[in-house]
Amino acid sequence: MSKQVEFEIPGGLKAAQQEFEQWRSSHSGRRPIPEPLWSLAATLAKEHGVFRTAQVLRLDYTKLKQQAHGAAPSKPSAAAVPAAFVELMAPASAQGCECVIEVEGPRGRMRIEWKGPVAPDLASLSRMLWEPGV
Repeated sequence: MSKQVEFEIPGGLKAAQQEFEQWRSSHSGRRPIPEPLWSLAATLAKEHGVFRTAQVLRLDYTKLKQQAHGAAPSKPSAAAVPAAFVELMAPASAQGCECVIEVEGPRGRMRIEWKGPVAPDLASLSRMLWEPGV
C-alpha cells in the first residue's frame, strides 16, 4: 500500500494551476501550450523549483527546465536591451596593411600600391592627383 504525500500549493502556483486547467479544458486534442502560459510557468519554476512546478502544472520537466533557463528576466536590465550599434574593430596586424588602388579616367590609368603599418586614404589621394580642380 503506497502512501501519497500531500503538500500545500502556494497561491501563485495554485492560480497558475487553475489557468492551465482552464486552458486544457477549453481545447480538445493535443495543442501546443501558448507562450504566455509557458512564460508564467518558467517564472514560477524560478521561484518554486522546476520539479515542483512541473508536477503541479502537469508539464514536461525537461521542457520547463529549458523554458526557465531560457526565459528573459522579469525586470528589464541594461544587459537585456539589444544594442542599436556595435562597432567591430579589426585586430591590429603585426605585418601592417597592404592596399592596391587603380584609377582609370580620360587622362589615363594610375595604380597605387601601399604596404605599411597604417592604411592611408588612397581614394582621396588619387582624386587629388587625378581630377582637375580638386
